[in-house]
Amino acid sequence: MTPGLGLALGAMLCFGASDLIYKRGAAAGITAGAFLMAQAWIFCPGVTLYAWLTGTLDVHRSAIWGALAGLFLFVALLNFTRSLQSGAVSTNAPIFRLNFTLTAALAILLLGETFTLTKAIALLLALVAVWLLLAEAGAETGKSDWSSLGRVLIATAAMALTNFFYKVGLQHGAIPETIVAAQAWVFCSLAMLFEVLRARRLNVPRGGWRYAAMAALALFGAFVLLMHALAIGPASVLVPVAQMSFVITALFGAAMFHEKLDARKCLGLAVAAVALVLFAVS
Repeated sequence: MTPGLGLALGAMLCFGASDLIYKRGAAAGITAGAFLMAQAWIFCPGVTLYAWLTGTLDVHRSAIWGALAGLFLFVALLNFTRSLQSGAVSTNAPIFRLNFTLTAALAILLLGETFTLTKAIALLLALVAVWLLLAEAGAETGKSDWSSLGRVLIATAAMALTNFFYKVGLQHGAIPETIVAAQAWVFCSLAMLFEVLRARRLNVPRGGWRYAAMAALALFGAFVLLMHALAIGPASVLVPVAQMSFVITALFGAAMFHEKLDARKCLGLAVAAVALVLFAVS
């Protein structure tokens, strides 16, 4: 079994939970900026305190990769959260989670990870799955919402780079919890700045703290588990496994939010699941 696979599966469950919480928050009318700011206010001190208490807060030069990941993570989550205001979580979450195709390619090309026939087939199937899922963008209304689609594609590219920076930082000797903490410091600062520029104040609407706290807890588990997985295993395998969360998210999104789940989308999810299984065994 690939080293770190169990940790990546745990991260998968946490990422799936965070996607559903984001959709709940968007459905409740909480703006993307306010949601991310409240989440950051909880996540940043929480992960910093955790790293300090466990003796894993060791800031040195390699932590810069965590800070860079924080920048791209903010771009990713801001665009993903905004995309859910008019797009279906059962479509946008799968597209967003397929960022692993780009991460895997970067790890193979730039970090020298092995490129096998199994991985090649998995990447091809993942791209086919994206094509099948894109055909149903805007499933809640039955129309293509190109604004939502554009935002989720930006989020996907930014998240792929975020995952890549995690692996690079770990290869340069950073401790997993330190990378998550450095990421949180940058993310929190950007979230506050964005909200001040957007709303001219720091305000979280009623109900926002509840969703933000749940999302922060889910992402704390996801990031810490993924960091520890990447510390001992290949990014081109473990990142795809962690992103398998989109299958669960799509199914729960259809059940919880009554989103359209037709034959083409089901086929796209099935193809994506096969691709992820191939990554896991490659």
